[in-house]
Amino acid sequence: MATAGAAEATVERSGARVLVVDDDSQILRALRTNLSARGYQVQVAVDGEGALETFARHRPDLIVLDLGLPGIDGLEVIRRVREQAQTPILVLSAREGEPDKVRALDLGADDYLTKPFGVDELLARVRVALRHAAGPATGTAPVFRTADGDLEVDLEHRRVLARGEAVHLRPTEYELLKAFIAHPDKVLTHRWLLQRVWGPEYGSEGHYLHVYVAALRKKLEADPQRPRRILTEPGVGYRFRAD
Repeated sequence: MATAGAAEATVERSGARVLVVDDDSQILRALRTNLSARGYQVQVAVDGEGALETFARHRPDLIVLDLGLPGIDGLEVIRRVREQAQTPILVLSAREGEPDKVRALDLGADDYLTKPFGVDELLARVRVALRHAAGPATGTAPVFRTADGDLEVDLEHRRVLARGEAVHLRPTEYELLKAFIAHPDKVLTHRWLLQRVWGPEYGSEGHYLHVYVAALRKKLEADPQRPRRILTEPGVGYRFRAD
């Protein structure tokens, strides 16, 4: 049986194509060095125009993208890439303001890190993004299980088990859980979740999410006060941890 470390090494040796976009030459050099050392094929760009040209020419498997770019900024790059493909986009930005993070995620970014960042965390996020992109869509699997097996969702029969015990979920709780497990380890904004579960006319009713996330945690988490499965991204949304 392969270990988690072996699985990660397999991803890193796979030769996945990564496009790194940043106008900071030191960060660009550090990312290229660290990613190349782990077997990734790395392309770089220093502005939005170059990012879009390189994307069109090489069709990378993953984009690591700064938001504060000269010319076409990172938000516009995300929008244009999403018009063409679902390539995973990991935002790496010095912009600490929550509106920028929310805007990037709503436009279609898959994850974000705020500078300064740790290389190990960046590499872990890269592995997660590539693993999800390479696998089948979680939402189409008849049975979803977390890696440790403490949560199981039978989508065909609408059954939920937490640590081996059957859990009764109200319809809205179940729909929210389905939204989470369809996008594991991805940051989901408040607006996205509200529109996915309640409908397109919703978007600012954050108190709805607070109530239903609290209910899910109470039913699914071993310690609802210290959740390890449904994680809060402050001011942005939530992340469902499947690993």
